Amino acid sequence: MTAATADSETPVRFSTWLGFMAMCIGMFMGILDIQIVASSLPNIGTALNIPENRLSWIQTAYLIAEIIAIPLTGFLTRAFSVRWLFAGATFGFTLASIGCAASPDFAVLIVFRTIQGFFGGALIPAVFTTVFEIFPRRQHPLATVIAGTFAMIAPTVGPWVGGYLTETFSWHAIFLANVIPGIVVGTIVALCIRHDEPDIEELRRIDYITVLLAAVFLASLELVLKEAPKRHWQGVYVTSLLIVCVLSFVVAVQQCLTRRAPFIHLRRFSDKSFSIACSLSFFLGMGLYGATYLLPLFLGFVRKHTALEIGEIMMVAGVAQLLSAPIAALLEVRINGRYLVVFGYVLFGAGLLANAQTTINTDFAGLLVPQILRGVGIMFCILPSTRLALEGWPEIQIPESSALFNLMRNLGGAIGIAVVDTIVQQRVPHHVNSLISRLQAGDTDAARTVGLPTAMFHGTAMGPASDTVKHMIAPMVQRAALTQSFNEAWFLLGAIFLLSLLALALVSRRDFRQEAYSARNG
Repeated sequence: MTAATADSETPVRFSTWLGFMAMCIGMFMGILDIQIVASSLPNIGTALNIPENRLSWIQTAYLIAEIIAIPLTGFLTRAFSVRWLFAGATFGFTLASIGCAASPDFAVLIVFRTIQGFFGGALIPAVFTTVFEIFPRRQHPLATVIAGTFAMIAPTVGPWVGGYLTETFSWHAIFLANVIPGIVVGTIVALCIRHDEPDIEELRRIDYITVLLAAVFLASLELVLKEAPKRHWQGVYVTSLLIVCVLSFVVAVQQCLTRRAPFIHLRRFSDKSFSIACSLSFFLGMGLYGATYLLPLFLGFVRKHTALEIGEIMMVAGVAQLLSAPIAALLEVRINGRYLVVFGYVLFGAGLLANAQTTINTDFAGLLVPQILRGVGIMFCILPSTRLALEGWPEIQIPESSALFNLMRNLGGAIGIAVVDTIVQQRVPHHVNSLISRLQAGDTDAARTVGLPTAMFHGTAMGPASDTVKHMIAPMVQRAALTQSFNEAWFLLGAIFLLSLLALALVSRRDFRQEAYSARNG
């Protein structure tokens, strides 16, 4: 079956449905891999002796590779066909998962994590594109619901699955769990999906120079965000990174604007509504992936929870998202999208700001409401902005528009993780010094913050502390300083998230109506 026959009444064969279900499972694996790793980050860091300031690369390497893969998916689908692209990407993802599990150190893990992210990035957009290509129009809603259900379940169960596998076996299991499903999915897709033919000539249309420039830009940007603050934005290394980052960005943009078949269709941003939707997607990525990164680190390094306990706590947001999704879908067709976006972003932002009030004693009960706020809010963030971005485009332009819209969310996630990680690493020494000074001055609030008995502190200078006392309170001060740094990172995410709503001042209620969407096709 081809796109041309999408509206026919020809029954869809069982093998096609089987192949599509296998594709949904493959997409589930790709989405799951950010969540499943999150709850095990402390364990991976301990096992491979990875410093805390490098743990974020395990997530950002995956996201950056996805950013490169998503725009390439359209070219590669036409070149290899959905059948062989998806099967090949699944097998590649599976092999990379084995490589991650076998990694002996940080460098090797990042290499395989990048490869895994690249293949994972090809899995997600291919599924939703296939909905419109292999099914008749009357079955689009059913196929979309099936794909959407898999996409929503992944973040719900991911943290718990990752924690369970790590706790029951080891951190290697979170990657090895992809092996058998990956082989089965790749084989079924290769056997059952047969609706298009490869066109290898399409590979010649890929702008490989821009792909390379985009990779250089993203990698150098991440390094700038992580390394420049440590070096006070000075020195040859920082200057060189900034030059490489800016030049690669400028040249990549110039290439995208002048090529007949650009790597990324930047001219889509000439549509105001699409640009606003992409900006909202970017900030959603910052909040979503930033929260997914910060919470397990707090639970692991401050609260000393096991991977399974971390996963169980983090499931709350996923369950709230799953339960609120039908309500969001119901309201999305009845209430103007502008109001829903504001509602969703305010809820999610409030959840981020609520997390900024944590103490060294905050646990499940204290994290419950912030997670529920974020979980409920996310679907109200996604549904109206997705419609604002994609509704009304000519069918041939939807894949490229969808790729750019989703790319912006991943880009926001990669940058968000780098920013909050830098804040945490840079601010901890400052808070340690501040707490020590306040404790020496007899500050009762500082003692309470650290977890020391307040009866010993009376607002007057304390005498010299013995080495035994220093050794005893050093980890307590470090834990409190880490908590304060996490709070600053949460606050920054929440403030940025809420400020992103200012973008809505550029659109009106009319921009969320059907006649505005239809104008794109005019």
